[in-house]
Amino acid sequence: MTEEAGEVEYRVTAEGVEKAFGDNKVLKGVSFTVERGTATAIIGPSGSGKTTLLRALNALDRPDAGVIRVDDIEIDFSKPVPKPEVRRFQSRSGFVFQGHNLFPHKTVLENIIEGPHIVQKRPKDEVVQEAVELLDQVGLAEKRDQYPYQLSGGQQQRVGIARALALKPKLVLFDEPTSALDPELVGEVLSVIKDLAVEGWTMVIVTHEIQFARQVSNQVLFTDRGVVLEKGSPAQVIGDPKEERTRQFLQRILNPL
Repeated sequence: MTEEAGEVEYRVTAEGVEKAFGDNKVLKGVSFTVERGTATAIIGPSGSGKTTLLRALNALDRPDAGVIRVDDIEIDFSKPVPKPEVRRFQSRSGFVFQGHNLFPHKTVLENIIEGPHIVQKRPKDEVVQEAVELLDQVGLAEKRDQYPYQLSGGQQQRVGIARALALKPKLVLFDEPTSALDPELVGEVLSVIKDLAVEGWTMVIVTHEIQFARQVSNQVLFTDRGVVLEKGSPAQVIGDPKEERTRQFLQRILNPL
């Protein structure tokens, strides 16, 4: 679909995505779309399939069935997929993990340029310049020569975000980016993600921060028992949910006492 033809161009589509681990069917035919330049938040109880769905969008957990399209690459996972095609598919997105996953023996700058220089084979001078600009964007320009152990958890996560952006992905995936942080460090990471949303990055964010999901996302998916039970705008899904299960979940999260 093209904008020239008067239709909405989508960055991501998922149709009938299924995934099982042994006898545990974690995803049961999940379908949704993400428009280019928008943020989608995935919320739901533990064990509902949120992270597996996110990892499926990058084939970190390869689906058993279903079709996923990211930008110009579409894969039908019900059929055998050659490894080069999977790698091309994975190259379209950047992944920000819960636990930073930085190389401990490399400096902040070296962590960021690893992917674009070593994997994408781009010139070192070019990727270093871009990495410096990204560090400035996430407020860590002065930390470029430090090592991960010298940074706070929030700073490490911001380096992780810069590392993902350095790959120039069409889609940025966040797996509960604040779950491993002390409460006082959560705000600095959420602020960076909010800025990325304003800049028009296409993002899918698994989060337990409901108010953040309300503020930053254009679309919210509520997952439960391996399905997307409800999807729509933040005002609809969080502010006025149609499903009783969604209402129960939000009541428990927003009013725990």
